[in-house]
Amino acid sequence: MSNRHLSRSIVLQTLFEWDFEGAKTGEIFPIFERTVSEFAPGTNDRPFMNNLLKLVLEKKKNLDFLIEKAAPDWPIDKISVVDRNILRIGLAELLFADRKEVPPKVAINEAIELAKIFGGETSGKFINGVLGAVYKEMGEPGKFDVSKPKKKYGNVPLDKLPVERLAGAVVFARHENNVYMALVHDVFGHWTLTKGKLEGNENEEEGLRREAQEELGIPIHILERLGENSYSTYHPEKGKILKHVAYFLAEAPYQELTLEKKEEQGGLDDVRWFKLADILDLNFYDDILPIVTKAITKLAESK
Repeated sequence: MSNRHLSRSIVLQTLFEWDFEGAKTGEIFPIFERTVSEFAPGTNDRPFMNNLLKLVLEKKKNLDFLIEKAAPDWPIDKISVVDRNILRIGLAELLFADRKEVPPKVAINEAIELAKIFGGETSGKFINGVLGAVYKEMGEPGKFDVSKPKKKYGNVPLDKLPVERLAGAVVFARHENNVYMALVHDVFGHWTLTKGKLEGNENEEEGLRREAQEELGIPIHILERLGENSYSTYHPEKGKILKHVAYFLAEAPYQELTLEKKEEQGGLDDVRWFKLADILDLNFYDDILPIVTKAITKLAESK
């Protein structure tokens, strides 16, 4: 576990015990000291933990108001102790942290990771929904940051970052004289293509067939390669990485879609079929749109 992720976990455990016991604000700091000594003795990340804990406490009233606004069916005292404190941490970083140190997407992803480790079966989806709603209300700051070419992180050029290989697809189906495209929706408010990381010695097509089955719940037949792109992103344990994605055109049966990896794929919250004529009205990432447009052209020509 990375130092920063461990630090957030310690702050969460501190808030959980304090909140669960209904302790006064001043009583939280002995809990914090005990938790640090038990789980991170000798840590050099104390300033980060101290600042995050104090930030949550100072902004707690505002944070709870925003949680209830984003999840109107869930009064703050009806949300589980774990989930509401993950939300407090996530919102505190999303709204009030230095964005150079904690970009908005990192704040959201880190909260999702906490939910997967400490929360219940539906915690990841719930955290996604609340933080995603607030992020959209903020105007989605930094939503294009990962797409900027030739960006450097510290002293590491983009072409020197560790590379993660992925495969994705424009998945389509024909039904009653219409062509439909299967798209997944992410927490940042974009419709995008199914894709996933290659495992072991998988080639691109093997990995894509497996990922599509897991992510969409349907088998696919790969027809041709459409293109590729690369983008930089942040992994909570690996740090900055470069993701290289090969995209294909693939046909599938027109069956009900099921986002089977919802909890594992923390950033995804919906999957649907769309008629081809409606596709370009959707909100896509800039680097995905050329792939989608190329696929639509090929499908239109093949009618």
